[in-house]
Amino acid sequence: MSRKRKPYPLLEGVTITGVAAEGNALGRVDDMVVFVPYGAPGDVVDIQVTKKRKSYAEGRITRIVKPGDVRTAPRCSHFGTCGGCRWQHLPYPTQLECKQQQVVDALTRIAKVELPEISPIKGSENIWEYRNKMEYTFSNRKWLTAEQMASGEVIDDRDGAGFHISGAFDKVLDIDRCHLQDDFSNRLRKFVKNYGKEHGLSFYDLREQHGLLRTLMVRMASTGEIMAVMCFGEDNPEKIAEVMDAIRAEFPEITSLLYVINLKVNDTITDQEIITHSGRDFIEEEMEGLRFRVGPKSFYQTNSRQAYELYKVAREFAGLTGDELVYDLYTGTGTIANFVSRRARHVVGIEYVPEAIEDAKINSAINGIENTEFYAGDMKDVLTDEFIAAHGRPDVMIVDPPRAGMHEDVVNVILNAAPRRIVYVSCNPATQARDLALLDSKYRVTAVQPVDMFPHTHHVENVVRLDYKLEL
Repeated sequence: MSRKRKPYPLLEGVTITGVAAEGNALGRVDDMVVFVPYGAPGDVVDIQVTKKRKSYAEGRITRIVKPGDVRTAPRCSHFGTCGGCRWQHLPYPTQLECKQQQVVDALTRIAKVELPEISPIKGSENIWEYRNKMEYTFSNRKWLTAEQMASGEVIDDRDGAGFHISGAFDKVLDIDRCHLQDDFSNRLRKFVKNYGKEHGLSFYDLREQHGLLRTLMVRMASTGEIMAVMCFGEDNPEKIAEVMDAIRAEFPEITSLLYVINLKVNDTITDQEIITHSGRDFIEEEMEGLRFRVGPKSFYQTNSRQAYELYKVAREFAGLTGDELVYDLYTGTGTIANFVSRRARHVVGIEYVPEAIEDAKINSAINGIENTEFYAGDMKDVLTDEFIAAHGRPDVMIVDPPRAGMHEDVVNVILNAAPRRIVYVSCNPATQARDLALLDSKYRVTAVQPVDMFPHTHHVENVVRLDYKLEL
């Protein structure tokens, strides 16, 4: 018979001393570090330990004995359950301080390279309703909160529309209001949910993989254009038409009303046919007079205003005079490539997703940009020594990889190509720091600029300029 595990302890009167990785807070008990979500520096709390290792533990706050001086009341009624905005209880200036320190820690502890003074983080002008894209899930198994469970109330209606609960793929938190996108998004989500209830439509069952109403994506451009993409989990033309017609009648301001029938297990629609119900099959963003088409499968930075600030930093760091050959790696829909093209001789963009490359070409064409070219494929397969020999050695490389950073083969090709300057845009300072260490043999970091794209989360973008050492 197996031995019964000793219950984890309740730690009383622990002082939260700082903020750690992944947005957690930390405190210390003797020689052990304890990580908890939703803590604020200065809080004195009781912590129920949920995981214990030799040098650290993880837990959850059961009681705030004394709130810290920086703790503030979160705006969202779903705070602490949703998990999407884990720093709402911190004032925005404190959030920026934490993100600045996150960048400093990553570059000093992981990269361990010579660094210039790191510039103060650029905060977001809007800290609410800043997202241009939101995705909601419809479910017949909405998450019951701890309060609902403790009440003993029998809840027969489990249909909901909102966000997935972290760690529970088949549970969705029913959202009343999300503050990250314009309230139009909430009104549209609630309308579809209520329409489904009133007309007896099935909500998706994430375990059994069936149900008509599956997901809703809402994109809202800085130009005022709106895209809505309904995803249906059943091929029922009559019901689908009724839903789409109802949305069109209720929300005539939608400029791109689309839908997709997704019968797969996962929610991704990148490999699915998108059908236009009404309007155009894209919306447009604008930046310095340039227009960028954004389709249902397109990647575009989710904070439009702050994306402009990010791209301005990248362009400034590139130091273009009009004579340079620029490579834009991980170009996406060519936003950065087209944004810097006016100040470059020629720009070559490379991206893994073929549809994104087609968007990049269209974005060049609609803006009359003729000094760009784009190639699709896995970066480590496309960006080879042979490719560089055929297209020319770049003067400047701009790289904006995914969170995992750059493949080592890509780093080696960059080192062989030896551009005069590299501008590295990253959404993950830790993997960026790892890559900077790999580039250190030939490059020196000459500028660092953090940019906050996602208020109330721990995520931070960071732009680094590297110059070839022999030219310094």
